[in-house]
Amino acid sequence: MGLFRTIWVGIFAAPLALAAQSSLPSGTILPVSLDHSLNAGKVHAGQTIRGTIMQSIPGTAVHRGAKVVGQIVAVTANRDGKSAVSLRFDKIETHGRTFPVTTSLRALASYLDVEEAQMPEEIATRGIEPDTATTQQIGGETVYRGGGPVASGETVVGKPVPYGVLVTPRSHPGSPCRANIAGNKAPQALWLFSSDACGVYGYPELQVADAGRSNRTGEFMLVTTKGRLLLRSGSGILLRVQGS
Repeated sequence: MGLFRTIWVGIFAAPLALAAQSSLPSGTILPVSLDHSLNAGKVHAGQTIRGTIMQSIPGTAVHRGAKVVGQIVAVTANRDGKSAVSLRFDKIETHGRTFPVTTSLRALASYLDVEEAQMPEEIATRGIEPDTATTQQIGGETVYRGGGPVASGETVVGKPVPYGVLVTPRSHPGSPCRANIAGNKAPQALWLFSSDACGVYGYPELQVADAGRSNRTGEFMLVTTKGRLLLRSGSGILLRVQGS
């Protein structure tokens, strides 16, 4: 009987847990690394885009390494060289299953900013291990690993965990990003981003024209103020679940 129970749990428990948790609560943050570069001069409407979730989502069956999948909705290029790309991420692939989500864009960072956020401040000090290092999040907060908190100045905003942080999202004065939505005040997996990270980091000529919360829910638009839009592979993205 014990052996049968073990086999049953191994075969059926994980899929049942996933089925029960496949509807992510509104407000859930999905920290994503872009799997491939997006060049406005080469992509086309209908093209599939993919990213990798970089930190397991607490309280769900969505784990680090799961995939988010979407598509390019539209691409435009003006005569002055400026360009715009509309896109959406609307599926999650995890444990061999796929389920739909509706997401908006909270923050976007260049691959260089992503690399810098993983660089210990004590890089010149010998003997510093990744799990005891102090790092700076995208947005400015400090992560004190090895027993310390995540802090914004003198204010503790969360805690370090493997592959990221758990913090409660905050709004930044003057920014359009909200703190919690739909009453979801649970700590979120923000990977390398600060609790109030909002908008674009490391791409000075890129703007978020539509975050996907209003005109076309789940579809966001990126535009350039100069030159052709190019997001490099490894860029960091914070998506936020609007519904699923």
